[in-house]
Amino acid sequence: MQRRFSQVDVFATGGFAGNPLAVVHDATDITTEQMLEIIAWTNLSEATFLLPPTDQAADYRVRIFCPGRELPFAGHPTLGTCAAWLAAGGVAAAPDRVVQECGAGLVPIRRSGDRLAFAAPPMTRTGPVEPAELDERLHQLGLDASDIVASAWIDNGPGWMGLLLESADAVLAVELPSGTLPGFDVGLIGPHPEGSECAIEVRAFFADAAGQVREDPVTGSLNASAAQWLTGLGRLATPYIAAQGTAIGRRGRISVDDAEGELWIGGDTTVTISGSIEV
Repeated sequence: MQRRFSQVDVFATGGFAGNPLAVVHDATDITTEQMLEIIAWTNLSEATFLLPPTDQAADYRVRIFCPGRELPFAGHPTLGTCAAWLAAGGVAAAPDRVVQECGAGLVPIRRSGDRLAFAAPPMTRTGPVEPAELDERLHQLGLDASDIVASAWIDNGPGWMGLLLESADAVLAVELPSGTLPGFDVGLIGPHPEGSECAIEVRAFFADAAGQVREDPVTGSLNASAAQWLTGLGRLATPYIAAQGTAIGRRGRISVDDAEGELWIGGDTTVTISGSIEV
């Protein structure tokens, strides 16, 4: 079977500076096992598969995969899939809004010119991190309790544990954990000095199917839940810009705005490859 294929650069500040996403169109006849094979083959952090919606309120449905598992929601795949769907001729029911159906339910996406932004979905797990698990993660990161300003579960699908450090420099100084660490899903956040272009620096570490920890270049889901957490604590005020990817040579920027009673997570999204894939 040949299917339309797109690769999208999400949250970039220039060419090939953001987080790449593979999108397979017309995926109705593709099995879950094949989807897992495709995401492993792409060697990207996520791949998505476009399907007809099952909810009449949605414009399309998407299944989202990272290596080894399916995710109910993820941020950069949400924007990247929407951009690919629109570029392939998708027409939304509303002129300024697209509604995505995914494992987490319906996610509205605002359109402002070429820029897209999704509404931060409700978190599925919140509250304090268990002391033993927090100590274990800090040890694996080469940190201790004195390095942490605040911690919490900020999970909106991928499983994020949020750790607020004292500064952006402290976030950038953390080394990627080594060894096999299944279930490792940690987001680091630290403030930039007042008056900087970006309010915070963000890094996202996750374990792949083999349990090896990888760094995600620019992460919409983590930025969404971090925004909910830190604005709720009064440590951030919208609108603001977050930086991510500096530690691995990317130049990702994520905008966070408050409108219609929602936090909106947006950025520049460009379809960089269009073609077909044989499944």
